[in-house]
Formats: sequence, C-alpha cells, structure tokens
Amino acid sequence: MNFIRSSFVIDLTLVCIIFQTSAINAQQKRGEPRQDRPASQSSTTEPGSGVVLTDVDKDYRVSPGDVIQIRVEDAPELSYNYRVNSLGYIELPDPIGMVDAREKTTSDLSRAIAKKLRDQEYLRTPNVLATVIQYNSQTFFIQGSVYKPGVYQAEGRPTLLTMIGLAGGLTETHGSTAFILRPSKPQTTETGQPSSISQAQTSDSGQTAQPKTDDLKSAPAAGYELIKANLGALYKGQFGQNQRLEPGDIVNIPRVDVFFVAGEVKQPGSFPLKEGTTLRQAISLAQGMTFNAKPSQGSIFREDPLLGARQEIKVDIGEVMRGKKEDILVQTNDVIIVPNSRTKSVGGVLLMAFGVNSARIPIR
Repeated sequence: MNFIRSSFVIDLTLVCIIFQTSAINAQQKRGEPRQDRPASQSSTTEPGSGVVLTDVDKDYRVSPGDVIQIRVEDAPELSYNYRVNSLGYIELPDPIGMVDAREKTTSDLSRAIAKKLRDQEYLRTPNVLATVIQYNSQTFFIQGSVYKPGVYQAEGRPTLLTMIGLAGGLTETHGSTAFILRPSKPQTTETGQPSSISQAQTSDSGQTAQPKTDDLKSAPAAGYELIKANLGALYKGQFGQNQRLEPGDIVNIPRVDVFFVAGEVKQPGSFPLKEGTTLRQAISLAQGMTFNAKPSQGSIFREDPLLGARQEIKVDIGEVMRGKKEDILVQTNDVIIVPNSRTKSVGGVLLMAFGVNSARIPIR
C-alpha cells in the first residue's frame, strides 16, 4: 500500500513538473514572433505623406512626373527606378535609350520595353516588370478645416468626400462651403497644340521662329477655375455636390464665418454665420434684448473689404424687430451693438427701490 502511495505521489509530481514546463514554453513562444508569418507594419497617415488611393474601376495610365520601377530578369544593369520626364518618356541605359510611356499602363510599358530589348538583340526572351512606385502626376491638395491637411496622391478622379476622408474628416470649425481651385487648361488649336506655341513657332514667311521675349512677358499667367460645393447639402444626401477632383486640384475648406452681438442682449457673444442670416435672426440667437436696451439707436459695425476699416451703420433695431422696417442681411464679422438706455436704467433702479420699500410698508 505504501509503495502504491509513493508511486502515485511520484507520478503526480512528474505531471506537475511537465505541466509547468509546458506552460513556461508556451509563454515564451507567445512572446516571440512567428517565423512563418512576418509581422505586419502599421502605416499612419501624416499630413503631406502622400497617401496613394487606388482606383479599381480602371488601370492606371503612366503620366509625366511618375516614378517607375523597372525590373528586367537576367539584366540587373537595367533594373532601376526611372522618372517619367515632362514629355512622357523614360530613359534607359544604352543601347535601349528612350521609351515612350505616355498613357500606357504598366503592362503596356513592360511589353514596350521587352520589344525594345528584342529589337536591339539585348535579350532573346526578356521578362520585364514595370511598377509605379510614386504617383507624382496624380497629386491633390487639401487644406483648411480638416484634421490632416496636406498633399495626397490617388489614382483616377477621387470625389470630394473621398479626399475629405483621406484628410481625416472635417474639424468642428469647418465652414459650409468647400472651394476647389482647378488649374485652367491651356487653349489648343485645331492641330492639338497650345495656341501660344503655334503662334510663336510660325512666322509670316512660314518658317519656324522662336518666341520673342516681349511675347513671353505679355503671356497670361496660369489661372484657376473656382468650383464651389455646399458641404451642408452634401452631408444631407445631395450627392450632386460631391465633385469629382482632377490632378492638381486644391481643395480649401475655410473655417466657419462668425458675427458678433454685444450690448443689451441676454446672451451676447459670437455666432456662426449661415447663409441668409438676418438682423432679426441675430437678435433672436442672442436671446432677445434686455429691459435696458435702446433699440432705436442700434449700430452695425461692418468691415469695408476695399479699405479694411470698419464702418458704422445706424439702424433702428426695434422697428426691424416689429417688421416696420426692412430686415438687414448679416455679413461676415459684423458687430451688432444694442446700446443702453439711461432712462430705462434709472427707471429700473427706481422700480427696484420702490419695490423693496413697498415690501417694507406694513399692510393695514
């Protein structure tokens, strides 16, 4: 019996030791990264970091400014990163030379390079892989009341909502309108060339001539087309405001405009200016006028956009509130002043005094 008990204790001890060893090994293994699966790297979007948004609807077309990674099997001397020049070509080492990359997909570009390698008898069966690593031609700018303003890169034509999402969304101080500045495209002639170039290159004799310095100085500067989008309507489901963006677009979302109400109102302060806000609405937002107000002597201090100074506009706020005078539209940074009436102030003090004294008079 004692032998059986001793054997049972020994077996139980061995089981405990094995269990503890397994637990320690398991804990150590949990703390080590697995070798068969690399750890994923987390990527954060910093302002101006150049996030690339891919468009699944169509294949991307290479454009000037892009950086292309070329990998040629059995030809490491050709395997480098190449930038597409302003004319749409990439320059490979001799004897390959210039390769046309304009409006080509990466597959088209790979086949074009492979054809050149065969034509130059550089390789019999070339295996070429072209990859876009920088979409510099697909650059978009977003600034203003977003959490991550900066420069972003995206394929195709992303929408305004998509770009706002990439920039981290709207801040609490955003205005109701998004302004899109789009670079104006140069006017072209029937031959497809810019009009300024064709005029400069053709002289009266029909020969090619260089543009004169005076002509270059008088040439108009590159302009922008202004497009507005109502963010309030967009976020309420009116997706006609969801503009499609083009490369080079600058999206500016300014802060909300405000106006100020001061003086004898119940809640003075600054208020967000919505389109169509009137003086009557402004006084209502300030919870109305106090007893001591003198609305007939009201004033609106307004900035002069040309001179930069403030001008005073006298207005009878009482008549406007009663509907006897036309309501006035409030503008950005307007300061509405409701003055104090000395007569009402003195009367209020007397009434308060009489009220207090009458409370002290005993009732007979």
